[in-house]
Amino acid sequence: MQTSPLELPAHGPDAVTLEVYRHLFTALAEEMGASLRRASFSPNIKERRDYSCALFDARGVAVAMGDHMPVHLGAMPMSVDAALKEMGSLGPGDVVILNDPFRGGTHLPDITLVAGVFAQGPGTPRDTHVREGAPPQDPANGSTHHPGLSPDRLLGYVASRAHHADVGGMSPGSMPLAREIYQEGLRIPPVRLYRAAVRNEDLWRTILANVRTPVERAGDLDAQLAALHTGQARLLEMVERRGVGEVLAAMRGLIEYADRLVEAGIRRIPEGRYDAEDFMEDDGFGSGPVPIRVSMEVSGGRMVVDFEGTAPQTAGGINAVAAITSSATRYVVRCMVESILGTPLPAGGGSMSSVELRLPPRSVVDASPPASVAAGNVETSQRITDVLLQAFWQALPHLAPALSQGTMNNTTVGGPDPRTGGTFAYYETVGGGMGGAPQGPGLSGVHTHMTNSLNTPVEALEHAYPFRVAHYSIRRGTGGKGTHRGGDGLRRDLELLTDGRVTLLSERRIQGPRGAAGGKDGKPGENVLIRNGVETGLGGKVTFDARAGDIVSVRSPGGGGWGEQEPELGSDGAC
Repeated sequence: MQTSPLELPAHGPDAVTLEVYRHLFTALAEEMGASLRRASFSPNIKERRDYSCALFDARGVAVAMGDHMPVHLGAMPMSVDAALKEMGSLGPGDVVILNDPFRGGTHLPDITLVAGVFAQGPGTPRDTHVREGAPPQDPANGSTHHPGLSPDRLLGYVASRAHHADVGGMSPGSMPLAREIYQEGLRIPPVRLYRAAVRNEDLWRTILANVRTPVERAGDLDAQLAALHTGQARLLEMVERRGVGEVLAAMRGLIEYADRLVEAGIRRIPEGRYDAEDFMEDDGFGSGPVPIRVSMEVSGGRMVVDFEGTAPQTAGGINAVAAITSSATRYVVRCMVESILGTPLPAGGGSMSSVELRLPPRSVVDASPPASVAAGNVETSQRITDVLLQAFWQALPHLAPALSQGTMNNTTVGGPDPRTGGTFAYYETVGGGMGGAPQGPGLSGVHTHMTNSLNTPVEALEHAYPFRVAHYSIRRGTGGKGTHRGGDGLRRDLELLTDGRVTLLSERRIQGPRGAAGGKDGKPGENVLIRNGVETGLGGKVTFDARAGDIVSVRSPGGGGWGEQEPELGSDGAC
């Protein structure tokens, strides 16, 4: 008997049990994130929450993800897959580290840790009952046997990813204007950081020797390990209470349920082909505008998303690897399916088996080595989101929102810290305007779409770095007008108290985010250097040496408006 897309499989847990596990698995991922945040050293992780945590089944399919960073989470399955392919298998106490964008990563500052969860003991780096050397390999099947541990049943994997404020490279913050990935920082393929709970000290020292802030990096990596330990412990608690069979059945049931929801949502989209195009303004080296084109074809409960016609990869770092494009596509499809059905998908989002992604090789949406990719993760991911939303304007005009700010306004500063005698490396993204939507106006001064981080509090920023925040306000009137206005952008001015190297990677400095359903466009952003009281306009992507007393002013775009009809007098559309 064939079930309808929204029914549960007869062999799996009942609906009530599955809903309980849905919340348990989500809470596990959220608690992993809380552990990472509390233990981290850097403001970028502790204050901005630039991290993500997730649970995967034994095949590497996402079961649950925290309410963290969409650009991280949608790409994490490829990181887990790369770790398993490179390592062959993971045993108790093994932890894989990676950041290579061409092997499951996104861009170099995003470092991912992956570990297995085994039914008879966590075997994590925090457990001291296994301290032997490298475990012998079983030549019969290539699996790893760990002395002191009985053979364990693999339940799944836990992964934590965090954006590290510096991983080396040609400029502080590791978000440079680079022409090849070798200039962007330390590149780590999937390798074991821990084997049978014993740390690879040679690898550890090598990593810390190639970054500008080794103490902070060590603290943040330890925090990621703590997140893995939390996830392992919580999953094992579930197994102890409910049994291995029920927990694994719930994992499988949630993935299958999410896949049926996605298929059901796609079936409610009018069949047809929907084409859209948008542009990256430039790559930082004179190439631009750089087109991103998509064709979205819907038929028979399936969707083909084809980026044929998108520009080839560029010299500058706006190139996105396949993991980024997959992540943005998963995010948009998930958002629209949830809007169609009026119900949220399970936190893992399923395998997206109803969605086929076609990427032209060596393009800005599927870059190959030695392409530079620093801005592909943060800027191109936003434009991929924008172009997909514009395709949905045609398919579902009553549901798709106007475009949000379309940039993360990446700001990096580094140099000598006169307060400590050492060096500092600061990285942050800046919020802006959210696009108006059929449901209501956009928010102002927030992070949108592929980033779900926060703006660093002034007190934390001034405590951690040799800066003074000279101005911080909403850019009133920058959101596009419409029935539902777009949210307004932000202005934040950083006064440097020491000399430093500054890099800005931003978009929507020429053309503001587009409005939808007749709504007006949002206003573009600006980057400005204020030196001795004189303002000088900067490009969207720029690197320069700043002096003590200089003020770097980042002014983010507003979101597009939705709908032609203006709100009644007295209603400004603010939330």
